[in-house]
Amino acid sequence: MEAGATGFPDPGVEITQLFVVRDLDASVRFYTGVLGAELVRAYGGTSAVLRFAGTWVLLVTGGGPTADKPTVTFEAPGDPDRVSREITLRVADCTATYEALRARRAEFLTPPVEYEREVRAFFRDPDGHLFEISEAR
Repeated sequence: MEAGATGFPDPGVEITQLFVVRDLDASVRFYTGVLGAELVRAYGGTSAVLRFAGTWVLLVTGGGPTADKPTVTFEAPGDPDRVSREITLRVADCTATYEALRARRAEFLTPPVEYEREVRAFFRDPDGHLFEISEAR
C-alpha cells in the first residue's frame, strides 16, 4: 500500500522528539547554547518547543497520568548509564564537531573513537539523555 493511501502518514506529518527534563531552563540553555537549537516557544515553565536539525524537540518537565495516557508517568532518566534510546547526529567530521561542542561546554564520555567504518563520540544533556556524533568512513 502506498504511503498516505489511508491518510497516514499524511505528507505534512513531522516527528517530534520528546525529552523529559528536571530543570527546563538548564535544558533550554543546553539545547540552544550547546547544540544550536532554536527556541520556538515556551509554556509556563513546564515545556519548551525547539527546532533542531530539521526536527522538532519538545522539552517537558515530568508529570503524572492524564485522561489520554491514564497509566503513563513522564520522568527524566534515572540512571544515565542505562539507555533505552539515543539521538545520533551524523556529521561530516567527528573530531571537528567534537571540538566545537566541547568549546560550547558539551561533556563527552570519551574523545572520538575510530572504528573501521566510523568515528564516534558520545555526550549527554543535563538530564543524561545520550547523544552520539558519528562520522561514516
